[in-house]
Amino acid sequence: MHHRNHGSARTAALLLALAALALPACAASPSASSPEDGHELMVFAAASLSGPFTELADEFEGAHPGTAVRLNFAGSADLASQIQSGAPADVFASADAANMDKVEAEGLAAGDPAPFAVNTLTIAVPPGNPGGITGFRDLGDPGMQVVMCAEQVPCGAAAARIEAATGTEISPVSEESSVTGVLGKVSSGEADAGLVYVTDVRAAAGKVEEVAFPEAAQAVNTYPIVRLSQAGEADLADEFIRFVRSDAGQEVLRKAGFGAP
Repeated sequence: MHHRNHGSARTAALLLALAALALPACAASPSASSPEDGHELMVFAAASLSGPFTELADEFEGAHPGTAVRLNFAGSADLASQIQSGAPADVFASADAANMDKVEAEGLAAGDPAPFAVNTLTIAVPPGNPGGITGFRDLGDPGMQVVMCAEQVPCGAAAARIEAATGTEISPVSEESSVTGVLGKVSSGEADAGLVYVTDVRAAAGKVEEVAFPEAAQAVNTYPIVRLSQAGEADLADEFIRFVRSDAGQEVLRKAGFGAP
């Protein structure tokens, strides 16, 4: 009898210990702000993806009750640096291969990055095109107030390739860490022109106008996406990537002006 009681006591103690273990695990998880028993997926994505990825995250949450998708948008170079510095992230969507390569080189990518979109540069000008820009070469004219992305940012690297191919030298009045910064300066009239993506001009319809140029075809950016090796939500990360590359995900990207990879 004594032995049976002892066994029951041990069982009860074990259950209590398990319950105690389960509690701190929940409290210490990064999903403290998400729903009860929920999951939090942290997605780092290039600034140019902010429109479609916000829509994709909403759709993904709708299909996965209890899951919260947290989005961190910035220039791809900034995001790569944050990931290299140990920022908690499950998925990285870059606007070019070069910044993805930096993350891969440090063993931070789980598997091979998958291409999911392409994007092309264009010239954004304030409404009415006060600088009278007609093409890419005009951006090299003396006194032309041009803003562009810094060269380590994909939109800046693409612009540098076109400068080299056309023999045009642009002296920007400002170099920004993301397309968002370039668009802001153009839409506020602080610049005659800015080099951004076709998708950015579409998203900022009414605030800027577009001057397309044929040389842009020489520097098309392919966007890769990958699950990060430190992902706390590996299965969800893989599901999100599959969703981005699915027909439904691609439809959202097409609508925003992105091309198929």
